[in-house]
Amino acid sequence: MGQQTFIAVDWGTTNRRAYRIENGVVVETERDSLGVTAVPSGGFEAEVIRLRGRHGGAPVLLAGMVGSNRGWVDAGYVPTPATLDSLAAAVVKPMEDVLIIPGVRHVAEGRGDVMRGEEVQLLGALAAGLAPADALLCQPGTHCKWAWMEDGALSAFVTAMTGEMFALLKNHALIGQEMTGEVTPGDAFVEGVREAARGDLLASLFGVRPASLLGLRDRADAAAFVSGLLIGADCAAHAGTGEVHLLADPALGALYGRAITELGGTPLPVDSHAAFVAGATRLWEYLS
Repeated sequence: MGQQTFIAVDWGTTNRRAYRIENGVVVETERDSLGVTAVPSGGFEAEVIRLRGRHGGAPVLLAGMVGSNRGWVDAGYVPTPATLDSLAAAVVKPMEDVLIIPGVRHVAEGRGDVMRGEEVQLLGALAAGLAPADALLCQPGTHCKWAWMEDGALSAFVTAMTGEMFALLKNHALIGQEMTGEVTPGDAFVEGVREAARGDLLASLFGVRPASLLGLRDRADAAAFVSGLLIGADCAAHAGTGEVHLLADPALGALYGRAITELGGTPLPVDSHAAFVAGATRLWEYLS
């Protein structure tokens, strides 16, 4: 392709973010709610054409769920250990001047795991010097990713359904009636993190209801406590007591950072958007 201007798109299930990048610098950004589930059948090509039209017809590099079996074209997965080189070697070209980055798969002790889109951020964080070549990175969210980077490669990772579980409990569980308060990294959240250390998560969750009935905890604190329970269990299983590089928005970053600190670790914030742009730019350099 050889062009120095391109559009990097992080196209997820519910949202899409696009960056027009010129000579390694982001000159324009747009975000909308046109996730892959909002695109009608057969509509991806037209949406990409519209996107390119808004940005001078520049070529496009797509990452995320757009390359899944629920997206435009299934771009498959490269195995761990994964690098930007191995991702670049496996891109899929659904139309002229449009490339889709594959995801990454990991299998360990009979348990499989996959990611799409996060791999660009993770490897981009290393490429930009935002995290060292050997590090533990965490991407909190609906499905929280814990990634172990070794010698500059994505060596292993685990996905935890932390955010989704919180939403399911709030919307469908009996204790959801209690979870009406605000979630902040305050005392109730820390209480949940400490409670998670008991290693009896299911019983601790049920305890949310009697805590309210018996006046053991203010009902307004229930949501923060449950968040602490889930995030605490997640961090206790994976974070350890070392450094954890957090690629998160400020709200989630504050929660995970508090939990990691409470458990004896050191959270280090990383700009996730800068990491994605760095990863996409380096991939584009390989591809062009």
